Amino acid sequence: MTGPNISPNDNSLDCDVLVVGAGFAGLYAVYAARRLGHSVVGIEAGDDVGGTWYWNRYPGARCDVESIDYSYSFDAELQRDWRWTERYATQPEILAYARHVADRFKLRRHYRFNERVAAASFDEAAAAWTVQLAKGDRLRARWIIFAAGSLSTPIRPDISGIDDFAGEMLFTARWPEERVTFDGKRVGIIGTGASGIQCAPIIAQTAAKLTVFQRSPNYSVPAFNRALPDDEWAEIQASYSERRRQSFASGGGSPHEVDPREIWDIDEGERASLFENGWKKGGVLFAKIFPKQTMDERVNALARDFAEKKIRAIVRDESLADDLIPTDHAIGTKRICTDSGYFETFNRDNVELVNLRRDPIIEITERGVRTRNASHDLDMLIFATGFDAMTGTITRVDFRGPGGQSMAEAWADGPKTMLGLMVPGFPNLFNITGPGSPSVLTNMILGAEQHVNWALGLMSHTQQKGYTMVEARRDAADAWTAHVDAIASATLFTQAKSWYMGANVDGKKRTFMPYIGGFAAYIRECEAVRAEGYKGFVFAS
Repeated sequence: MTGPNISPNDNSLDCDVLVVGAGFAGLYAVYAARRLGHSVVGIEAGDDVGGTWYWNRYPGARCDVESIDYSYSFDAELQRDWRWTERYATQPEILAYARHVADRFKLRRHYRFNERVAAASFDEAAAAWTVQLAKGDRLRARWIIFAAGSLSTPIRPDISGIDDFAGEMLFTARWPEERVTFDGKRVGIIGTGASGIQCAPIIAQTAAKLTVFQRSPNYSVPAFNRALPDDEWAEIQASYSERRRQSFASGGGSPHEVDPREIWDIDEGERASLFENGWKKGGVLFAKIFPKQTMDERVNALARDFAEKKIRAIVRDESLADDLIPTDHAIGTKRICTDSGYFETFNRDNVELVNLRRDPIIEITERGVRTRNASHDLDMLIFATGFDAMTGTITRVDFRGPGGQSMAEAWADGPKTMLGLMVPGFPNLFNITGPGSPSVLTNMILGAEQHVNWALGLMSHTQQKGYTMVEARRDAADAWTAHVDAIASATLFTQAKSWYMGANVDGKKRTFMPYIGGFAAYIRECEAVRAEGYKGFVFAS
């Protein structure tokens, strides 16, 4: 890269740093960049902050990471002053927290809401990005921090007749702000991932009938949610700093680790007790009881057997339980869902399960859904059909580096990154919690803090050394991506047709996208790169 030596504070720029997204990663990026003295502009598609928790307002939406961990660690007073009410917070409480953070640190004033980035091109001579906004404005920025989230681009399924349905049609990922009622209605829901599993029990309580259209059954573990009483809250506050230390030193960004012993060294009685305790921790934590639980098929089989017995103990109809229990993947290799009464819902007289593997959808009609064997008349149809995860949002922006290649073209054969943060050919552009980083396999808020801090450190280093540009070296990105692939290939994860693999999007390259080596190991990798003068990155002016 060549070009004139331009000051980082060149007055031809609209801002030093342009941040895309006002979820937890974006808010922290604005806060942290401002603290370093950068001028910042934020761009957000919604009309307020919150990101995932702004858009996903469907009934029953709840985080599967404990609220005391799924929160910012950067400010001790914020940590002390905000009082979580439940072990697993609901969407309204998490959104209220995001709004509180925005108010507390006066972050909204830096944002342009109801706006999207349509395209961006890098001017090598000026060492700056020219950003085209969807409504027509253009902005110039030295740096872009893309913090639009890993699960931000919903999938609208390509089903014949989808626009013909005459009833109410809703998407869990774009749920309306106004109240939605199911009272006395015939409701159909397509999809049994996290959002479908969370909202189905609530819909069933008041709907005349709920029809669940299931293509792929999922493992789900009860949340065992509860209120956080004052005495427990006081204990949490007293040990918060140690809890955070353990979280950053853990595999998943929370203070929960596997039993260090090999499962075969534990007698069956204690083994059953440990599985039971893991089950009662709730949700995704059931995948983290024993070493090699998602690496060794024999260990995984024991976990599957335990979970299946739990499901069969709940679902009274044996053949229905057969349909609800996955047979196509090792438990934990698709994200285990966290529910509140999901399997119990199928004991209700007003709930029907349609197994789409036996009876696939032929078309959506004006009156409802027609499968190969039946017609289902509906008043409301809900799509809980997931996201184009991890790459779908950034590749839909027409990013063009100095060579003219788009991000979509660069990643046509799968994403290649250096540490998940930068992409060869796209200088001064950071992708937060993207492919090649622990991302969705860790506590996303702590992951975002770590990612943003590291990116800002690289920005400062670049400027202190008198450079105006930095990008990932291609050979370094190739090596990092090969490392990510190698670690994943040593597990059972790559055998599952999951959104981690891009398997839920037709035509998407199948590759395991997150770094599965663990949060602490990833931090060590990042620190080693920094200690060697940011080895793997190339600087220029």
